Amino acid sequence: MRYQYKFQKLLELKENEKDKSLAAYQQSVSAFEQVAEKLYENMSKKELMEKSKEEKLRSGMSVQEMRHYQQFVTNLDNTIQHYQQLVIMKRHQMNEKQSDLTEKNIEFKKFEKMKEKQYEKFSLEHKAIEMKEMDDISISQFMFQGH
Repeated sequence: MRYQYKFQKLLELKENEKDKSLAAYQQSVSAFEQVAEKLYENMSKKELMEKSKEEKLRSGMSVQEMRHYQQFVTNLDNTIQHYQQLVIMKRHQMNEKQSDLTEKNIEFKKFEKMKEKQYEKFSLEHKAIEMKEMDDISISQFMFQGH
């Protein structure tokens, strides 16, 4: 007698949903990391510019250089602000995907656990049937031998 799980198709569907959710989560983590890296790069660039400005102010800096520097820093601040907003948005998306993945994983585990329990029940019933058949065979042999 072969075991057949009655919710096998549903289990496969839940596993497929979980796998898709995992892929979406991994993609969102990657997107978050890329944006966070860009933010870090721009903040590092600004920090280097600040250090460079301090050195140039000590050695002397023309008004024209000061204007160029200020324009560059203003643009860099705008870029940093843009990436900060993106990081917040990507983190939110990543958290949503993680929550969805957790939910899908729980659903999948429920069906997996049901399958395990149903298989255990099937195995016990199958063993009981085999034991009964063995008893029947033993009784038949005993009766056949003329006792």
